Amino acid sequence: MDKDRIAGSAQNWAGKAEGALGDAVGDAETQASGRVREAAGKVQNLYGQAKDAAREATDAAVSYAKGDGAEAVAKLVNQNPVGSLLAAGAIGFGLALLMSRPAPRPRRRWRYYE
Repeated sequence: MDKDRIAGSAQNWAGKAEGALGDAVGDAETQASGRVREAAGKVQNLYGQAKDAAREATDAAVSYAKGDGAEAVAKLVNQNPVGSLLAAGAIGFGLALLMSRPAPRPRRRWRYYE
């Protein structure tokens, strides 16, 4: 669990408490401050959840690439060697086109003479 999620949850609860206190006392400024703090806590909590999800996805991709990914690619190449060769050739051709492009020419500057 990410520390942003913990801090966001705490801020969310503090905002709810502050808003409830503002409701009980009848102070509009305290109510608004509580609502703002609550919203900020929710946003921080969602940010922490997104970081956790990204971290989990990255860890899954790394573990797949380290072990299962190489085996899956080898199995695919063994099943379809011609298609794999064509795909590798197309990727190489595309990279060669990208790397061998001529430098862009400078734009013409039009001069207006009177």
